[in-house]
Amino acid sequence: MNSRLFCFSKFPLLIFAILLLFFLAACSPSAEETVESEVQADTEVDVRVAVEPVLSSIWSYPQTETVDVVDDYHGEMVADPYRWLEDDVRESEDVAAWVTAQNEVTDGYLNELDMRPYFTERLGELWNYERVGLPVKRGDLYFFSRNNGLQNQSVLYVQEGLDGLPRVLIDPNEWSEDGTISLAQWVPGPEGKYLAYGIQDGGSDWRTWRILDVATGELLEDELNWLKFTSVAWDEAGEGFYYSRYPAPETEDKFQSLNLNQKVFYHALGSSQDDNVLIYERPDQPEWGFFSSVSDDGRFLVITMFVGTDNRYQVAYKDLTVEDSDVQMLIEGFEHDYTFVANQQRTFYFYSNDGAPKYQLISIDLDNPTERKVIIAESEHAMQGVGRIADHFIASYLADAKSQAQVFDLQGEVVREVELPGIGSAVGFSGNSDESE
Repeated sequence: MNSRLFCFSKFPLLIFAILLLFFLAACSPSAEETVESEVQADTEVDVRVAVEPVLSSIWSYPQTETVDVVDDYHGEMVADPYRWLEDDVRESEDVAAWVTAQNEVTDGYLNELDMRPYFTERLGELWNYERVGLPVKRGDLYFFSRNNGLQNQSVLYVQEGLDGLPRVLIDPNEWSEDGTISLAQWVPGPEGKYLAYGIQDGGSDWRTWRILDVATGELLEDELNWLKFTSVAWDEAGEGFYYSRYPAPETEDKFQSLNLNQKVFYHALGSSQDDNVLIYERPDQPEWGFFSSVSDDGRFLVITMFVGTDNRYQVAYKDLTVEDSDVQMLIEGFEHDYTFVANQQRTFYFYSNDGAPKYQLISIDLDNPTERKVIIAESEHAMQGVGRIADHFIASYLADAKSQAQVFDLQGEVVREVELPGIGSAVGFSGNSDESE
């Protein structure tokens, strides 16, 4: 006899009947599944017909107008009836009214949720902790950001010495009531006399840059516009900085136009943007972008070229000690990541994945650029970055999903491992070549 039938025969008949009914119910499709299968079988039925009346009975969405716009893409006609919604909400009354109406529907529903006050309170508890950014030292001054826990934006502070009292330098929370204007970037100059900072408005990638007198808190008259995807690199004397900018776009498409023909300029403090000195451009390569950095000794301007968002760069340099010197190409071909780390006279150090998928630190002699020397070899763990501090390099690694850091001398010999307080993620490890801090 089958063992399973033998076991069932020991159950009372009633229990067996109940189990059988449960079994049949489990195997039978539900009413909803039956309807769904019938809808799927009939290809002429549009399931949205059944859904939309339900949604519309709960929320009354405002009517969205359409426009007669059709684009011709290589002979393919593509309609874009909602093109008008791409207008800037701050400049278009129609778009602003549409957004307001949509928000009223959304807020009207969310405000009725019974659990919303609980989640609001609980998330506030989780987010309400102090956050302090990595400090940047210039001269005797330390610049750092701080958020008390519930501020919309972090506040930029400055203090003199490690024991000085921090004071507010920039509080972007005061710039706009709705928080749409933010502090995007900030770069103190040598000795911390001046601070250049970028202002972001409404989430746009465009930046307006201003310069602040750190001691007095007064703004200089300098104003730089139409900056996007740029670095700011002060010269050694702190009299100006190098940056990249695109040509001013046409007014009607300033937020939709392509980013082409970026150029590297030098801005001297107190000068008009129209008088900025053109340092480098590539009109034959309109899609190229440029990041600039000045070596710690102030001797070289290093120009890193990029296309798109890939970590594959070309690198050029300019000798700032020679008047009107030409920009010299050092690394050509967008094939690998070459991130400039530091220099020792005419020897450049790069964090690179050329021949090392997990990255390594190499050096290139400007007088013999075809020969590259490995300083810190690729290891079993992925190298995440390298910084030079005085006569040492500090390399950070990702090992078993946690951060590690090691100190090397300039020849690449291990000095020691940086002791971290526990398992976690650590970033930074930067400094200056002339200071041990």
